[in-house]
Amino acid sequence: MASILQAERLRLAYDDRVVIDNLSIDIPDGGFTIIVGPNACGKSTLLKALARTLRPAAGRVLLAGKPIDSFRSKHVARQLAMLPQSPISPEAITVRDLVGRGRYPHQTLLRQWSRADDAAVAGAMMATGVEDLADRPVGALSGGQRQRVWIAMVLAQQTGLLLLDEPTTFLDIAHQYDVLELCARLHQDGRTLVAVLHDLNQAARYATNLVAMSRGEIVAQGPPGDVLTAELVERVFGLRCRVLTDPEAGSPMIVPLASARRYDAGQR
Repeated sequence: MASILQAERLRLAYDDRVVIDNLSIDIPDGGFTIIVGPNACGKSTLLKALARTLRPAAGRVLLAGKPIDSFRSKHVARQLAMLPQSPISPEAITVRDLVGRGRYPHQTLLRQWSRADDAAVAGAMMATGVEDLADRPVGALSGGQRQRVWIAMVLAQQTGLLLLDEPTTFLDIAHQYDVLELCARLHQDGRTLVAVLHDLNQAARYATNLVAMSRGEIVAQGPPGDVLTAELVERVFGLRCRVLTDPEAGSPMIVPLASARRYDAGQR
C-alpha cells in the first residue's frame, strides 16, 4: 500500500531559483524519517512542500493518495502538524494558551472549545513535561523549555504525522538529546515523524529511515546502517571519516579523520 505522505516529481523554487527538481519520495508510515545533507541542499525546502507551506512549481504532494492541495487547510492540519525552524509567539502568551492554539484545526462555528480540547492540551503538556510551566509566559522560558512547548502545541493537534524542521537548533547538547528522546517516544507511540537534522550521529541514532540529500537530490535512503558509509559522507559532506559502531546505541557513528594538527591534552 502507498504511504500516507508522498511526493512525486517535485520542482521547488524561490522566484527563479530552482532548489529541487524532479524529486520523488515516500515517507514510511509509522517511521522516524530524518533528512540530512549539507547547507542549502534543499532539506527544509522539501519539508515545507510536504507540509503544504510551499507550493511546488511542478509535481505534487499526496496525502492519503490525494493531492494535498485538494484539501482545505483545516483538514490538512488535522492530518499533519509542522514545527518550523524558528517559530515566533507573542512574548506575553502563556504556555497553556500557546499549546491551546494547536486545537484551532478542530474548532468550527458549531464546535467551540470543549472538554476534549482541555484533555488534548493537558495530555500534550504532560507528554512533553511542561505541565508545571502552564501559567508562565513563553517569552520567559529557556530555549529547551520553549522547544518542548512548541512540540506540545503540535502534539495538541493530535495528528498522526509530525514534521519538524531542525528541532534541536540553538539548543545545548543536553537539551538536543532531550528533544530527540521525546521524538523517539512519540514515534514509539505510533506517530510518523519527519525531521531535518544537521548532526549525522544524532540522525543515525534516532532514524528508522535516513534520507541523505545533496544539491536538491536524494542520493541515498534507507536504514542508517545502509546509508551512512565513509564513501557517502565524503561525497555528500566533503568529510573524510571512519564509520564505527556507537557503543551505546549500536548505530553508525561518524568519526572524522584526524588532521595534521593532532589534539594535545597538555595544550593550553
